[in-house]
Amino acid sequence: MVLKNYKTLLFIIASLIIMGSGCSSDKGEKEATSASTSVGDQVNYEIIGIEPGTGIMDKTKTAFDQYGLSDDWSVKNSTGPVMTAELGNAIEDKKPIIVTGWKPHWKFSKYDLKFLDDPQKVYGEGNNVHTLVRHGLKEDLPGVYEFFDRFEWELSEQQEVMVLAEQEDVKPKEAAQKWIKDNPELVDEWTKGVQKGEGQVVKVTLVSWADAIATTTVVTEILKDLGYKPEQVPVTINAMYAGLASKSVDAMFASWMPAQKTYYDDYESDFEDLGPNSRGTRIGLVVPAYMDINSIEDLKDE
Repeated sequence: MVLKNYKTLLFIIASLIIMGSGCSSDKGEKEATSASTSVGDQVNYEIIGIEPGTGIMDKTKTAFDQYGLSDDWSVKNSTGPVMTAELGNAIEDKKPIIVTGWKPHWKFSKYDLKFLDDPQKVYGEGNNVHTLVRHGLKEDLPGVYEFFDRFEWELSEQQEVMVLAEQEDVKPKEAAQKWIKDNPELVDEWTKGVQKGEGQVVKVTLVSWADAIATTTVVTEILKDLGYKPEQVPVTINAMYAGLASKSVDAMFASWMPAQKTYYDDYESDFEDLGPNSRGTRIGLVVPAYMDINSIEDLKDE
């Protein structure tokens, strides 16, 4: 009886060893398969984009052509918030993902990300974001015009507002108000001596990009302090320029140049360019730092 039980125990132990070996083998095969799978296969040859017609989306399609990716790859239309939500979900599960990205943006503070190298400079070597106003604003609202003309800040300052709004779950208006309160000297540089308002309406465009929301909201909160009545007009990228051309809005603060050169050139005679409100911004393809890929060239299958 003892011998029988002993044989049974040996059989169970042997079975467990075999099963364990099988699992290890399967795991090793899966890891090997994952390591050997191309980046394209891992992300279904899809890049998560934002609104169609934006400069970064147009540049991405150009990148497909320049890097020989057009036959296999596509860029998915979405919005800035949708793109960042998909990015966050992928990072939470440590899955591969490629998105169209730009800096400044709060996602670079929250996540460990990297731009893919762009040897052919399809996305350019940097952008400046310009303030554009309608013709006649200087004559109609000289105080507003002067404030807009002076307004320029560092990317790090803009990033502070974005981080407040996105990471600390503060409404954009509250984030802007806190930043204004904490930076009186810079605000004074923009506004000292400008003509105060008497409740005049000032319409500014607003696109749903984190950087544009931060800038536009800071500007509109300062306008309130100056005695004006600002209105944020939600728009798509094309409507930003069309609004200035029709004079249905007074200003926009999200003209990324040269990324938006096509729109800029189409409407150039219909607005006044007051110059950059931020400098040294960047656009391109962005991935989590844990992905073993460093260049757009790496997207092409061998």
